[in-house]
Amino acid sequence: MALGYAGKDTGKYAKAGVREYREMGYWQPDYVPKDTDTLALFRITPQPGVEPEEAAAAVAGESSTATWTVVWTDRLTTLERYQAKAYKVEPVPGNPEQVFAYIAYDLALFEEGSIANMTSSIIGNVFGFKAVKALRLEDLRVPVAYLKTFKGAPHGIPVERDMLNKYGRPILGATVKPKLGLSGRNYGRVVYEALAGGLDFTKDDENINSQAFMRWRDRFLYAQEAVMRAEQVSGERKGHYMNVTAADMEEVLRRAEFAKEIGSIIIMADLTMGYTALQTLSNWCRNNGMILHLHRASHATFTRQKNHGINFRVLAKWMRMLGVDHIHAGTVVGKLEGDPNLTRGYYAILREQYNHYDPVRGIYFDQDWGYLPAVMPVASGGIHAGQMHLLLDLFGDDVVLQFGGGTIGHPMGIAAGATANRVAVEAMVMARNEGRDILAEGPEILRQAAKHSPALAAALEVWKDITFDFTSTDTPDFVPTPTL
Repeated sequence: MALGYAGKDTGKYAKAGVREYREMGYWQPDYVPKDTDTLALFRITPQPGVEPEEAAAAVAGESSTATWTVVWTDRLTTLERYQAKAYKVEPVPGNPEQVFAYIAYDLALFEEGSIANMTSSIIGNVFGFKAVKALRLEDLRVPVAYLKTFKGAPHGIPVERDMLNKYGRPILGATVKPKLGLSGRNYGRVVYEALAGGLDFTKDDENINSQAFMRWRDRFLYAQEAVMRAEQVSGERKGHYMNVTAADMEEVLRRAEFAKEIGSIIIMADLTMGYTALQTLSNWCRNNGMILHLHRASHATFTRQKNHGINFRVLAKWMRMLGVDHIHAGTVVGKLEGDPNLTRGYYAILREQYNHYDPVRGIYFDQDWGYLPAVMPVASGGIHAGQMHLLLDLFGDDVVLQFGGGTIGHPMGIAAGATANRVAVEAMVMARNEGRDILAEGPEILRQAAKHSPALAAALEVWKDITFDFTSTDTPDFVPTPTL
């Protein structure tokens, strides 16, 4: 059945130039994708009566050159080149109402180095199309030819480690709590205690910008004073992520310049700023030697549901392209949504130079990153020292582990909470480096370390029963193949 006119190719529809999308060249099952094509995988739930191939062709058409009727201006260009091409449709395992549709986009369709333009094409209009009940962009293969028009992260993981002089273990951080309501001076006290207690970073949260109770300039000054004092007492490099998110780009850059002026090495921004603003800020950070931390605020409004929206792995790819040094990417064991396999897939997309096809982890295409710098994933949201073995086993060393409540909620105080996290991570890294099975022996390793650390002992006692065991809303469509 064609979209919108019950399959009729004659009568008033034919006279009006209305044709099926698959008849207009958007369904090409024999098409062989070029190395320079961008490949997209969509999860489509067609409306009843709409055939999968026609739904796929419609998505290809409406995300490239098509409209609902034949137009005479098609003859003024080489339309075949600019048409997106749906070239494969497969059933979604375990879900007969949905199909996976593979669509190829020619390199000429996207402006060089512009995430805003790429997203306006691929997800700009088609998600409101009536003929599909639901639509989700699951994955992209971005060609190296297009990747080379992007600069990527301002620094990348190895350079950031050099800037911090921290190697061989995860980076430790904490979000200041409560998020809102503290005065600038009290905010600085939290920053100092957490950093002096053993953390590497503290951070603003997504919704602290410049409210009446604490204007941004006061927060930046008190936080940077705390950073400098903590560096003096610890002999280590420290930092505080200063949130420069603001109402307009001029103010964003004004705040970033001030953070640099007072000696900060890192700033942060919220995803809610938008792709163009983030790419502008990334360029500024590269030119000014500042690490850029991205909080993915708002992402779950369009990434969480399995049938409609955008998978986070696609967002992770766009952020790696436009250029951030950090991005929140899930914890699995914390309070926020995250399937273990899919979350590992997100981390691989951010950190690896080549992603191999691995549908169990949600990676549907081989992806060569063309030496685009790796991004440091951030694990935050409901984690504590008692989970250190799980976190290290899941994510390895190149990750920022952020313990907000797991630092500031410590019964002995903020500094003790930071010390507990530092002792836990160093004990676990040492055990791993000695060849021990930290996943199996982790609780015992922590108990032994706690004998020499009252701060860790208290953390293990107060949070020993805290877990967040909920079924993920987004899970892999493919399961591992059993091995004998």
